[in-house]
Amino acid sequence: MRKALFYMIISTFSFSLMNSFVKYLSDFPTFEIVFFRSVGSLVLGTSYILLMGIPILGNKRKLMTMRAIAGLTAMSLFFMSLQYLPAGTAVSLRYLAPIYAAIIAVFLLKEKLRTIQWFLFILAFTGVLVIKGFDKELNTTGLLLVLSASVFSGLVYVLIRKIGNSDHPMVIVNYFMFIATVIGGLLSINDWILPTGLNWIRLISLGLFGFFGQIFMTKAFQIAKTNLVAPLKYIEVIFTIIIGVTWFGDIYTIWSCIGILMIISALVANVVVGRGK
Repeated sequence: MRKALFYMIISTFSFSLMNSFVKYLSDFPTFEIVFFRSVGSLVLGTSYILLMGIPILGNKRKLMTMRAIAGLTAMSLFFMSLQYLPAGTAVSLRYLAPIYAAIIAVFLLKEKLRTIQWFLFILAFTGVLVIKGFDKELNTTGLLLVLSASVFSGLVYVLIRKIGNSDHPMVIVNYFMFIATVIGGLLSINDWILPTGLNWIRLISLGLFGFFGQIFMTKAFQIAKTNLVAPLKYIEVIFTIIIGVTWFGDIYTIWSCIGILMIISALVANVVVGRGK
């Protein structure tokens, strides 16, 4: 468990740095950021797949393509939301995705939820209402963008569940990175801003942080029980808030903190309850 915790700390810190760099690069067009976030991971992922001799096209290609499009939509909307919201708030609201995934799975996969899980979902959404209702500084556009992003992220989880074990995880991620690179590149042509100086390093690092975040998260899930590891994902919120306050001077009201705490507590409890079924 100590090693799993170590891996999750590296993973969540990597994702936090990636999110913070995206916010720092908010002057760049969203799809240019999507392109750089994806192309770095695509190069690393493809190299790994070829090196390990894994079939690069996979089996359930239609589902993996759908997952990639849903993932691209979620990522683009989330990156847009970072232009309007403190990074910690955006990350917290994005983590509503498991709730949407559970609700979608009820209808598409015929999965069942326990009564207490519905209660926890209501608690999490109440946290959103607390943030929006009492934090007058919260931008409505950013809120709508990140909530939409979390819906598409929830759809991603359901599609991955549909894919199951028929394809290697790296192949599934690589489909996502390939489609995001192509579409992000095409949609950014007209608005392309040529990076200069340190911005080259910042943009290229997005793919590196994203890739290592995925790798170490996977390693953690491989060596420890899911119900112990999954709640550790929310360490990302803490890291992102700390970076946001120190780097960007983000300000969190007491109501924002209470709302974020309600959301994260409900989601962590849901992971524990859900795995105990």
